[in-house]
Amino acid sequence: MSSSRRHFLSLSAAVLGAGGGAAAAAQPFTLYTFGDSILDCAHYNPQRVHPGQLLVRNDDTLFPEFRGRDLQSRGPAALEHRAVDGATVDGLQRQAAGLHKPAGRAAALLTVGGNDLLRGLAADQGAGMRNFERTLDAFIRAMPVRPLFVGTVYDPTFGDDSRNFLGVEPGIARRNLRRVNDILSAVAGRTGGLADLQAHFLRGDPSWFTHTIEPSLRGASEVRRAFLPLVLKEG
Repeated sequence: MSSSRRHFLSLSAAVLGAGGGAAAAAQPFTLYTFGDSILDCAHYNPQRVHPGQLLVRNDDTLFPEFRGRDLQSRGPAALEHRAVDGATVDGLQRQAAGLHKPAGRAAALLTVGGNDLLRGLAADQGAGMRNFERTLDAFIRAMPVRPLFVGTVYDPTFGDDSRNFLGVEPGIARRNLRRVNDILSAVAGRTGGLADLQAHFLRGDPSWFTHTIEPSLRGASEVRRAFLPLVLKEG
């Protein structure tokens, strides 16, 4: 092969390589949400805001503190919102239906367990917790997006037993909350990282909630705050 021919092929490869890199860079980072109303809470505030939206693109008017601290400030980004208010661990497989491994860069968020506790797991003696863990593991194995960042279940009573609203002896309910959060923490250690909403919300106040347990507008932003370092590290 002549030296001029080798030079042409080398130059062509460099140009194509640069073009391929530009195309890859232009592909949006996709953020997926799975789980319950901790992530699907837009209808609990008049601004219709939820954490996934804020992570992809902050509302600078509502939350000037987070100006420039979102995925779109770093490049193209998109949201695929699959979390559903009221969901339990049994509904996660449906949320992931039809999902394939993303072609570009991506990450996922998961919050689950709160509704399971409300619907009986708070009083569980063991069998329900084992089923929760098995069902969650099945979802994790089948769900193709990685990293997956998992949020713990927060306590809207701020640890005050006088605010107990479950009709379950507080000591039992708190023990089962810890068990759920231990399961979620173990999953997070395998899939990408933990957003400890329980610890974060214990430092909050009642303005972070509406309808007793749901994130308010401020609460939606605080959920965003807990996930933000994990998401921006990837984005």
